[in-house]
Amino acid sequence: MTTNDSRRSRASGRPTLEQVAIEANVSRGTASRVVNGSLEVSPWALKAVQDAIRKLGYVPNHAARSLVTQRSDTVLLVVSESEDRVFGEPFFASLVRGLSHELSNTPLQLNLMMANTARQHGRVEQQVRNGHVDGVLLISLHGDDPLPRNLMAAGAPVALIGRPMSDIGSTPYVDADNESGARTATDYLYRQGRRRIATITGPQDMAAGIDRLAGYRSALRGKRGVNRLVAQGDFGQASGEAATRELLANDPDLDAIFAASDLMAAGALRTLRAAGRRVPDDVAVIGFDDSEVARHTDPTLTSVRQPIQQMGSEVAKLLIAQLGNRDAKLGPVILPTELICRESA
Repeated sequence: MTTNDSRRSRASGRPTLEQVAIEANVSRGTASRVVNGSLEVSPWALKAVQDAIRKLGYVPNHAARSLVTQRSDTVLLVVSESEDRVFGEPFFASLVRGLSHELSNTPLQLNLMMANTARQHGRVEQQVRNGHVDGVLLISLHGDDPLPRNLMAAGAPVALIGRPMSDIGSTPYVDADNESGARTATDYLYRQGRRRIATITGPQDMAAGIDRLAGYRSALRGKRGVNRLVAQGDFGQASGEAATRELLANDPDLDAIFAASDLMAAGALRTLRAAGRRVPDDVAVIGFDDSEVARHTDPTLTSVRQPIQQMGSEVAKLLIAQLGNRDAKLGPVILPTELICRESA
């Protein structure tokens, strides 16, 4: 806040930064660092200043502060999917909860943009070039998407949710151990005595889809007497239904399906029921995500849990660290998965 802003605040009765510092028993500089989102503040001072801000009702003058700090206090979450998918799949809601929780301890606010067309890519890049955002979080990248490289060239700190398909240097990312999770699920089906084990893959232009297929194949490698069947999906329920019809046509006696998402597994259950197959008696089914969907199917769905909300929290930490130190060396964060057993397997 500038001197003139401070004088106007006193005249209008608005709490000032100086009053916040006095209430928190810290220096004005420390109070300013908390308001500006600096990481160089002790936990005690951070809490004291935040408590003082709430007690006094202090509201920073963001317009004046941005002229000094060259910060917009805005983080952009860019999703390379359609609106129908983003607002229709529980994965994205859980991710945003984790992001929002982590950012709630900072002055940063989260904005959402879709970017699955060249025009939308251009809008995102313009936001960065115009200085409207401090950093960008990217999720659901497909193939060799140029957006991460373009944003970094424009000077934006970038962090990814999901392993990138191509080499984009040292850009940090957060992901679940997709291959291990898929391997565990498929091995579980094998150990149950299932021998005609199918998989419904995710998109093969996304690392998650590729890694989950690799885990399925790894689990069955060297196993004799196993009939392997693969059908492709896109993580959505309709693709799970269609893929299951394809699998049943190719092998009417299949006895297990590992689907690379809960929504595809729910689609598989629907098709199996229509075909007169009992789950799990005739066909065992396992999904991936352990989303709310898994707890509301009939039968309830065995699924590989990936810590989606934690992924959101961890990727926010990676971006915040870059905002505090642009030269920070941040490696990838890979979170473990866990098989959650329910009625379908």
